[in-house]
Amino acid sequence: MRILTEQQVDDARRMRQMLFGHLLSSALCTVVRLDVPDLLADGPKDVAELAATADADVSSLRRLLRGLAMYGVFAEPAEGVFELTALGRTLCRDAPASARPSALLVSGVVGAVWARLPQTVRRGEPAFRDVFGADFFEYLEKEPEVRAAFGDSQAQGLALELDEILSALDLGGARVVDVGGGDGAFLVEALKRFPDSSGIVFDLPGTAALAERRIAEADLAERCTVVAGDFFDAVPAGGDVYLLSHILHDWGDDDARAVLRRCAAAAPPHARLIVVDLVLRDHGDSAEGYEYGGLLDMYMMSLFGGHGGRERTGGEFVRLLESAGCVDVRVRRLPSGMACVEAGFPKAG
Repeated sequence: MRILTEQQVDDARRMRQMLFGHLLSSALCTVVRLDVPDLLADGPKDVAELAATADADVSSLRRLLRGLAMYGVFAEPAEGVFELTALGRTLCRDAPASARPSALLVSGVVGAVWARLPQTVRRGEPAFRDVFGADFFEYLEKEPEVRAAFGDSQAQGLALELDEILSALDLGGARVVDVGGGDGAFLVEALKRFPDSSGIVFDLPGTAALAERRIAEADLAERCTVVAGDFFDAVPAGGDVYLLSHILHDWGDDDARAVLRRCAAAAPPHARLIVVDLVLRDHGDSAEGYEYGGLLDMYMMSLFGGHGGRERTGGEFVRLLESAGCVDVRVRRLPSGMACVEAGFPKAG
């Protein structure tokens, strides 16, 4: 057996850690499914007590928690006693920007299609329909529980980036049409930040109902309305700003252009377009700071196939918007890796 260099040893060990990353994800999802983070929210507990409450095997649960303690998710202040760390607390139901809804998705429908990634890469086609008998968004409309988990995951993720995005945008005095606005979380916070603005949340009927509830709870019904519909057919007219937050990354270029053209058809001459999405590095840029975007691009491919939803580079955003007739396209990358892409709509005639 030949002697390996120090670099070869480091690379081989790092690769093994990456290969076993699926097991780490599965362990995190398991403790969420067992409600362990919430059971520890009030303080340390003995593993036997935890196992009895969670209906788990004591020995197996202890090994699981010890393994995750190596990653800083839990601590073991005394033998067989576990407590949450600040990192582990992000899995609790009431944690700010809780990761719990994402864990539920990963341990459910999302994880099921990750197992079919080789099929997707070979054929370029999404495996979601093969597994669940419907495309992803069709499935959400038929499965309210999964739709709610997806919406909650989106809303909790939004909490991580909302202040950064709203600080980068000027929506003062604008009537904002939030196209594909989900449960209204983004627009509700935008209207709070800009009290002289108003808006419309536009989404499919099942999701629009969630937005109506959120807007009512925020006491914003006088400034914000909800319209149900399909943005491939038409979008509400008369907005000053057409917002596409985490929408274009759900679609391939042809479908994304169709959405942009529906917005252009509804927009008055002065209106502007704002796209909020992750931005990948352009060729030749350093990879530093872009790793998460690369991971999410593979996630999108697992749901929508090789020719469907995707994260895009700054250059790809410019080319996409210009090919749909948009003008004065400007891409502004934010420190988190998110980007605000602003453009004008094509002028009539």
